[in-house]
Amino acid sequence: MLRSRIAPALISPCLLLLAACGGGDDAAPTATTAASDASSPAATAELTATPEPTATLTAEEAAEEALRRAATRTRDFIATDYPLNNSSVATVELHEIIPVLPRDGIQSIDNPKFDDVATANEWLDEREPVIAFQLNGEARAYPLRILTWHEIVNDEVAGEPVIVTYCPLCNTAIAFRRTVDGSVREFGVSGALRRNDLIMYDRQTETLWQQITGEAIVGDAAGTRLDFLPAQIASWGDFRDSFPEALVLNRDTGSGLPYGDNPYPLYDQPGSSTLFHIDEFDDKRLDAKERVLTVDLGNDPIAFPFSALTQAIVLEGESAGTAVVAFWQSGALSPLDGAFIVAGRNIGAAAAFRPVIDGAPATFEVRDGLILDAATGSQWNVLGLAVAGPLTGTQLDPVISANHFWFAWAVFAPGTRVITD
Repeated sequence: MLRSRIAPALISPCLLLLAACGGGDDAAPTATTAASDASSPAATAELTATPEPTATLTAEEAAEEALRRAATRTRDFIATDYPLNNSSVATVELHEIIPVLPRDGIQSIDNPKFDDVATANEWLDEREPVIAFQLNGEARAYPLRILTWHEIVNDEVAGEPVIVTYCPLCNTAIAFRRTVDGSVREFGVSGALRRNDLIMYDRQTETLWQQITGEAIVGDAAGTRLDFLPAQIASWGDFRDSFPEALVLNRDTGSGLPYGDNPYPLYDQPGSSTLFHIDEFDDKRLDAKERVLTVDLGNDPIAFPFSALTQAIVLEGESAGTAVVAFWQSGALSPLDGAFIVAGRNIGAAAAFRPVIDGAPATFEVRDGLILDAATGSQWNVLGLAVAGPLTGTQLDPVISANHFWFAWAVFAPGTRVITD
């Protein structure tokens, strides 16, 4: 059974997600989904629910009282787990933050170890999803079979301190520089969520940070933003073939976790529920669990739905006056579908690039399912690398983009333009 295979700190969220996946997006967790664990996410959700109006409280007063209680619980959680944090300085309402696990209940990887490509190929299926990351000529892969259980890797690539993150509840993989105001920070998993998204904390100041936005949201540094770095989800096979000299995060973490198992089976099914209901999510243009590739260059967010990308393979868009091109390629498995990642369905991978080659605008098209540039007929893959033709070895410049579930992106970037053709 699941309980015997996972770390004790993860038991409650995993059980809850198994129960929650059967409901619609508006389904709310109930006490029965918490497996009688008063500290579980479901129990927290029940506590934060609006109480029924009584003879002495109107519905509006009851709702306000529920928000006050939720804010108090969050403030107490911060005071207990993050004594250095000044919770009176915040860019968000404290009642929006839901404590789920204790600090470091999910353990970040702070001293990552790596395999070369040949060694990693012995234990990674070519269809498995990895976070593909390049910086200053160095390429690294972070398999989601590992990141699903740890969510954060503190690393140094090409001499640059970086953080590579993955929030399974939002299907969001993002990389950042971890130098803030000249100081290198080390990040951990806070144990709290906001709008179902991972809240990180830095161990130097205990500031709380929102993963999707990269913003410090509670603490004296509230309002500060981390610098985003390009990263994408791709299949191991595509990454391996594109970067044969790369390093690959290995399983030597000392945790004993069952890497390769999916602790959130069926979580990404269309129509399935989020872990916690999000009052702010009301954008029904897409299913809440639709995967989208998003770009936001200067407060002009755009999203390419996977449902459109799988048909078109190449889509063009523009954000803040800058042209971008989105590629999709079959082959990558969902990490959030089957009980084992290798049993997940093929959802493919997507990424966005500047459509410029050698300083000149480029046009891309699809022929026989292959991505080609119109000028030379060279073939390109989803990592923006020319893999055949006159331009073989040429690399397109990536733009900051990310895969998300639609609900996760839409609540943080309202007004996003959805591009389908």
